[in-house]
Amino acid sequence: MKTPPTASDLNLCLCHTCGLACDMTHEPHECERCGAPLHRRKSNSLTRTWAFLFTSLVFYIPANLLPVMNTQMVGNGADSTIMSGVLEFWEAGAWDIALIIFIASIAVPGIKFVALTLLLVTVQRDSLWARKERSTMYRFVELIGYWSMLDVIVVALVASLVKFQALADIEPRPGILFFGLVVVFTMLSAMSFDPRLIWDTQGERSHFEEVKDEATSH
Repeated sequence: MKTPPTASDLNLCLCHTCGLACDMTHEPHECERCGAPLHRRKSNSLTRTWAFLFTSLVFYIPANLLPVMNTQMVGNGADSTIMSGVLEFWEAGAWDIALIIFIASIAVPGIKFVALTLLLVTVQRDSLWARKERSTMYRFVELIGYWSMLDVIVVALVASLVKFQALADIEPRPGILFFGLVVVFTMLSAMSFDPRLIWDTQGERSHFEEVKDEATSH
């Protein structure tokens, strides 16, 4: 059975910006539609993904330990961390808001950390295990990344509701900044990972490195 040609065989490259299949035969290597620079593969994918992932893990610690907001009711102020906020909403009967904050702030980042680490380790070990499932996992990580700011949105909504009360006030605390940085760096980590590495063997990876080195030298 004859194997159909790949994009590399046809010298085609998919634009990462607009998705157009572009011919890489002619210089300069720019997308014909949007003008973005073309790359056959994401350069230094594993290194950049690890770097962004470790950075997000570092910011994740103060994001959970530091207070994210300070609420003052009739002159009495109290700082709230993410988990204490979840417990306060749950005890107040607002279980839906508590669940949203828990999923967005605790569960989603945790799932992304575990999934990205698994993808990176298996690729570096040149594993053939569950390639299709790992590709699906990567698409899932990309999908949930768009909902990672739900916690920040909930805090903003709570702040706006509290502001309507004459004897109450609410102010953000440093924890919300660190959580925002966690969201940004986990999204950058997912964007830096090249899912085609899941399907490459070590030999194919070395071939692409040689092609990249030749293009750089020219």
